[in-house]
Amino acid sequence: MTTASDIAHHAPGYRRGLGLVLLAGVFWSSMGLVVRLMEVAGPWQILFYRSACLTIFLFLVISLRSGGRPLVVYRKAGFSAVLGGLALVLAFGGSIFSVVNTTVANAMFLFATAPFFTALLGLVILGERVRRATWLAMAVAAVGVVVMVSEGIALGHLLGNVAAVLSALGFAFFTIALRWKRASDMLPAVSLGGLFTTIVAGVACWSGGQGFELPLRDIGLACFLGVFQLGVGLSLYTLGSKAVPAAELALLSMTEVVLGPVWVLLFLGESGALATWIGGAILMAAIAGNALTRLRDRPPPVVLP
Repeated sequence: MTTASDIAHHAPGYRRGLGLVLLAGVFWSSMGLVVRLMEVAGPWQILFYRSACLTIFLFLVISLRSGGRPLVVYRKAGFSAVLGGLALVLAFGGSIFSVVNTTVANAMFLFATAPFFTALLGLVILGERVRRATWLAMAVAAVGVVVMVSEGIALGHLLGNVAAVLSALGFAFFTIALRWKRASDMLPAVSLGGLFTTIVAGVACWSGGQGFELPLRDIGLACFLGVFQLGVGLSLYTLGSKAVPAAELALLSMTEVVLGPVWVLLFLGESGALATWIGGAILMAAIAGNALTRLRDRPPPVVLP
């Protein structure tokens, strides 16, 4: 049982972790706006430059954290990191294709289905029990998704909606891969995901005739996505998650989903259809309700070093 003294003792680390996770969501939420600011880059070209920069950045971060022995960290992560990296190819690719082919609001809200896919895959693959409250939340979330997707079909955004759902599914498989071997550090898996995506996107650019030549502005924005939106965001999230219980992480991750549509609305005037916001509100209510029901049994947080 957590006593008042326990809470007081853990509070500094918890507050720091809380701030890091919230800040990670702010970095992640910039994707839609940055992609909209690009001039001519196609999805595969964005993926290539973003993933290449992400891979280099995380390799440097892992090298610094390991005292110049990054290969030891990669070997310790093991095969689960490879599986997680492969899953991220779907997640990274789906995220870019969705933002390009539908509204940012639609894409962001559909990204938020990832926790529910994770719960279902955890049940099937790992045998992890799904709480009754989570089943109810998934049913409510499904209603919100149907509302958004049906409107997207009417507006010709079917490809973007499907890509967003596939991205969420990719992140769910990524999470399951980490849980499979209980990997404690997700950065090697994300770094491998960046490497695999760079290879796939590079082959697609070369074979599809798009090539790699882009305005420096577009290359710079894609590199911003790789280093700051994903690289810094995931680094902050990794540090913060050590002090914040998993149930609260699901709630705090909504920062990205909420802020993403706000940035494009404020700076570019892009707004989703009414059905997008109605469906998104239903989905967010389901996620918040599911996370809040877990807070009653949260474990004491760990103090950050």
